[in-house]
Amino acid sequence: MPESPDPRRATPRADRVLADPRLRAAGDRLGDGLVKAAVDRALARCRAGELPAGAVADTAVAALPAAATTLHRVINATGVVVHTNLGRAPLSPAAVTAVAVAAGATDVELDLASGRRGARGAGALAALRVAVPDAGDVHVVNNGAAALALATLVLAAGRTVVLARGEMVEIGDGFRIPELLESVGARLREVGTTNRVRLADFADALDDTVAFVLKVHPSNFVVEGFTASVPVAELATLPVPVVADIGSGLLAPHPRLPGEPDAATTLRAGADLVTASGDKLLGGPQCGLLLGRADLVQNLRRHPFARALRVDKLTLAALEATLTGPPPPLAAALAADPAALLARAEAIAARLRPDVPAEAMPSTAAVGGGGAPGVRLESAAVALPANLAAPMRVGPVPVVGHVERGRLLLDLLMVPPEDDGELEAAVRRAAAVHPAAVPPAAVHPAAVPPAAVHPATASPNDERP
Repeated sequence: MPESPDPRRATPRADRVLADPRLRAAGDRLGDGLVKAAVDRALARCRAGELPAGAVADTAVAALPAAATTLHRVINATGVVVHTNLGRAPLSPAAVTAVAVAAGATDVELDLASGRRGARGAGALAALRVAVPDAGDVHVVNNGAAALALATLVLAAGRTVVLARGEMVEIGDGFRIPELLESVGARLREVGTTNRVRLADFADALDDTVAFVLKVHPSNFVVEGFTASVPVAELATLPVPVVADIGSGLLAPHPRLPGEPDAATTLRAGADLVTASGDKLLGGPQCGLLLGRADLVQNLRRHPFARALRVDKLTLAALEATLTGPPPPLAAALAADPAALLARAEAIAARLRPDVPAEAMPSTAAVGGGGAPGVRLESAAVALPANLAAPMRVGPVPVVGHVERGRLLLDLLMVPPEDDGELEAAVRRAAAVHPAAVPPAAVHPAAVPPAAVHPATASPNDERP
């Protein structure tokens, strides 16, 4: 009896698969390398007998990424508004459009009227001046640490910076403010104790070597009890400049963040220079803001090292649109109505049942990203079986929640309403792919022992309730 033909002999040639119109179109969008890699993987499965020859092209098309990047769009259901691991503040639609405009040739350093070289980022800087009228001038660098480093390098290289011992903070990934200041040539003189410092401590530490007094907002922790600190208004009575690192980038007071320092109030209190981040409570792109006395800011801008910290045209475009356009998603989240969030959670849970045990519940969100430590924001979440956390992170559109008391909570504070359908689809897909993760009935929260937050939702800069 003749042997049956080996089906692997029917494996198509790579060039014939690549000729598929869908793959040719994908090459224009993603690049030939990514398309060929997907085809090679499909052909290898065909040769191994795992895939019929007629399914090679379809399999390669299905495996193509949505974009030519290893980054994935993620639905942030963690309940952390500014999540460092998820890229901090999401940009507004206006900022996204501005980035697309800036992606091509732009007049970033060209005066179109005269045809001569123009001031770089003039529109973004003008918008920042309007947003913070208390600042004599403004400058933008590539992140918040760079803003403080440039100020220290220009004003205090080879000199002394005085700061409170309790404000010598460490933030995410082992980054320490004192080490940053020393790396650009400043000497540090710490005053007071860990929990208490007085104006007299600063006054006694001043001498001819002191360049400025630094006020650092301890943005990712709270010290309570027997404490004392010196506000900017009192530091401003000293005979040296005051530099205030407010960290989070809040430009004006916010009613839901009463204890968070903002640029306007800090400048009015007498700070000579304020440094901050642009991708936290401002809701814009990653950048560092320098706001304050015109002479100081102009000295910073003219320093040779400022060139190394220069922001690109995409950042300038996104920053300008954030400042002049509609409120960014972060602002909308801070203004969200907890009752409306709970109504959304109830509707989502009702649509998921009975396929997946789901229930709506009030939740507590955090600002995160090194901002407003200790502040809790009322929110609402959809509670699911905890074992769905991992499969939901690896779906076509990853969803990241957090595990609390043995349940996966999908907090809706940072999930736009238009993403509710995708969120539901992700839950159903995870439950279908991993049916063992779904118990036959929902578990009552009172019967569930406490559980640690899932590692994927934890962040050194983000606080969880």
